[in-house]
Amino acid sequence: MAEGVLFDLGKKVLEVAGSLALQEIKLACGVKAELENLKSTVSTIQAVLVDAEKQGSHNNQVKDWLNKLKDVLHDADDVLDDFSTDALQQKVMTGSKMTKEVRIFFSSSNQLAFSLKMGHRIKAVRERLDVIAKDKDDFHFIENSVEPQVMNRETFSFVLEEAVVGRDDEKKEIIKLLLDANTVENVSIIPIVGFGGLGKTTLAQLIYNDENVKNNFELKLWICISDNFDIKHIVKQILESLGDRRDEECLENLQNHLRGKLNGRKYFIVLDDVWNENRNKWITLNNLLTGGARGSKIVVTTRSIKVVEIMGTTSPHELKGLDPEKAWSLFVKMAFKGGIEPDNQEIIALGKEIVKKCIGVPLAIRTIGSLLYGKTSKFEWQSFLDDELSKLNQQENDISLTLKLSYDHLPSHLKQCFAYCRLFPKDYRIDVVTLINLWVAQGFMVLEGRQRYVDIGRKYFMELLWRSFFQDVENDEWGNIESCKMHDLMHDLAILVSGTEKVHHVSFDLVDSSRQFSILMPNKRKIRTILTASVGGTLGNLTCDALISNFNYLRTLDLSKLEIHVVPHSIGELKHLRYLDLSENENIEFLPNSITKLLNLLILKLNGCRSLKELPHRLENLVNLRHLDISGCTELTHMPLGLGHLTSLEILTDFVVRHGGSKASSCGWYKKKQGRSGGGLSELKELSNLGGSLYIWGLGHGEDDTVECKATNMKDKQHLQHLTLWWEWDNGKTECYDEMSLEGLQPHPNLRELKLHGYMGVRIPSWVSSLTNLVSFHLSSNKRLQHLPPLNQLPFLKSVSLDHMEALEYISDEDSVSNVLGASSSSSSSSSSKTPFFPSLSSLRIGEHIWGCPKLKGWWRNEPHHLLLPSFPPSLSELTINCCPNLTSMPLIPDLT
Repeated sequence: MAEGVLFDLGKKVLEVAGSLALQEIKLACGVKAELENLKSTVSTIQAVLVDAEKQGSHNNQVKDWLNKLKDVLHDADDVLDDFSTDALQQKVMTGSKMTKEVRIFFSSSNQLAFSLKMGHRIKAVRERLDVIAKDKDDFHFIENSVEPQVMNRETFSFVLEEAVVGRDDEKKEIIKLLLDANTVENVSIIPIVGFGGLGKTTLAQLIYNDENVKNNFELKLWICISDNFDIKHIVKQILESLGDRRDEECLENLQNHLRGKLNGRKYFIVLDDVWNENRNKWITLNNLLTGGARGSKIVVTTRSIKVVEIMGTTSPHELKGLDPEKAWSLFVKMAFKGGIEPDNQEIIALGKEIVKKCIGVPLAIRTIGSLLYGKTSKFEWQSFLDDELSKLNQQENDISLTLKLSYDHLPSHLKQCFAYCRLFPKDYRIDVVTLINLWVAQGFMVLEGRQRYVDIGRKYFMELLWRSFFQDVENDEWGNIESCKMHDLMHDLAILVSGTEKVHHVSFDLVDSSRQFSILMPNKRKIRTILTASVGGTLGNLTCDALISNFNYLRTLDLSKLEIHVVPHSIGELKHLRYLDLSENENIEFLPNSITKLLNLLILKLNGCRSLKELPHRLENLVNLRHLDISGCTELTHMPLGLGHLTSLEILTDFVVRHGGSKASSCGWYKKKQGRSGGGLSELKELSNLGGSLYIWGLGHGEDDTVECKATNMKDKQHLQHLTLWWEWDNGKTECYDEMSLEGLQPHPNLRELKLHGYMGVRIPSWVSSLTNLVSFHLSSNKRLQHLPPLNQLPFLKSVSLDHMEALEYISDEDSVSNVLGASSSSSSSSSSKTPFFPSLSSLRIGEHIWGCPKLKGWWRNEPHHLLLPSFPPSLSELTINCCPNLTSMPLIPDLT
């Protein structure tokens, strides 16, 4: 159990026991009383857990007591999960068509027998807890049920450049060395050395992204080395960064490819986080990199001066702690609202004393500053300085105690989220959505009311990010944080605080034979997480079946990218499973129907299963499913009947209406087959919690399709951000009802991106102009389209793309000059209040491919006088016009250089 998270586990046991006691299920005599007794005992222990966990960090007897408690609480959680799963099965099966065997299993007598068995198990757990509760009296714990609270900031915006303080001089000095034209060697090495947390990687990133550096080198590569200095692996990394992926070749072939890529070219390579102290290995790598043109540079970051010595370079750049002034400046950014010093001089004086304890280490300053954010009384600051920081005997090369202090101040739900991250390898780029889903699967989040897991998980992540438990974030095109890394020291901390929790959560490298997964692992019953996807590999069908059969209490199973051909029927026995990842297994054609027995399943990832032909029948049994990713499952022909019953779904990446083109959809046998096994668009009607992206494939052009489209109730899906509508191919000769269909597919105004492909209507409905939050609008292969809705006043529209529009002659049908111009230089007093012409536009692409818009003549059907033509905004930075031979006029275009 990660330090400090028993409080949350106890709370979970209390909630489940209370829920079971209230449910209308048949309980054997005395079972309800046992549930109440269990609640009473756990409540007694829960009252002292905050103090107990605090004492456990320095008292071995208390730590032993906590470990015993942890084991029993996990067993209680498993027993109660068995019980609640059985209750859920009764609900799901009631009223459905059941086989004789199923009817017998759910008969009253059988259920009472099961209830009696559960009662005995609950009693056994409760008796063990009674002993532990009695032992707690020996420690004289203080009752306190109030956990540390996380202080919310006004904003979670995170910009690396703004957060970096005090490294301008070092940056200039190293850039000067990089740009030095008088170097004699073809390839020069510049080491940056310093202990952990000083910001070596951050400094290297600032240098790497500097414009002068970018313009000075033909090639620029970032290679993360860490503690695995394997020459073949490094060469493959470099080649992959150069766009030349080589998976199974020998080192001889790889080095030939590398020389071919680098020889004679001026390059800049960053080798980040090097630990290798073997000179022979370094010489081997160095020889492979010496063929660059004169002026090529390699920057190496390392904690070890010995690493620098074996490289044979002179004058490494030794990174020091920040000077007091810069350290204080960084602390102010992290500890005070708005990054502004408070008026209270006493708090400032205490803050400067605290900063001294951080010895100029940016990671420590950030972490402690974040911890103190929102604390406004002198007493809180004085108490922190006297009672907590004073206990630290901080060494210059070890800031782990300071980081641990920040961890100690997290509430338990964030402690367990952070500790779980130890499962990722060092320097691993963590996908944020995957991370949140893994937290969800372990029950680290509890929803209240109409909250969504994805929203709560994002909040948890941002709270940890702001406190520097994560770093090095990357954003998607919408500005959302997509991925992150953990600093090595934070990863070490996650391992440290995980303690005995390592027994419950494991990750394996199936490629490395020295760490092959063993089915004979001890304590199999305790394993709740198995991750294998961090590195990929191959898992045979027999091994997969054995793995599944041996771990009955798994909550999380990741079998992605393992070249699995057949998913064993035994997968249905993992009734506690919450997270199943089978993604990127390209040979899976079918899933066993037993998968629909996983009633607790929350996340099912099938993305990239390119051979998958259909989803299991009775998928509606997965009543708790929140996340279904089927992106890249290109062989799917339909969606299963009953999908619309999964009203908890928050993410559904794709919906396949039909597959196989117009011929298939017009065949009577196909429609009959789909009626038996496939669900239509109306399945989307009740899925009001859907968010993220939804791709609807294979929309039809017929009159029947209009009814289905209207039944989707898209207008009520307020969380949906991205919508792609893809109509099946049509030769344009048949009667088309696409305009009515699209009218029925009107989304909620919160939508940010809309893509239409293969739409055969002449007009687009006017509702597009009401999508006031729209950021991106893409149209392609809409062959009959002649009229576009007004787009120029949408306030946030940044990207517009029009391609393969054979009938489009004009982009705007606006007649009125005032409507066209929006806010203009017109003397009309009313015009000043109107929205400017495309106020946020940054990208306009007309005719991206060879088809273009061959009939396009101009922007306006009734073009205004050339003196009154509006101009695109200065924000326009990308303009593409291709295959538009008849285009003669456009709005005024700003200088794009």
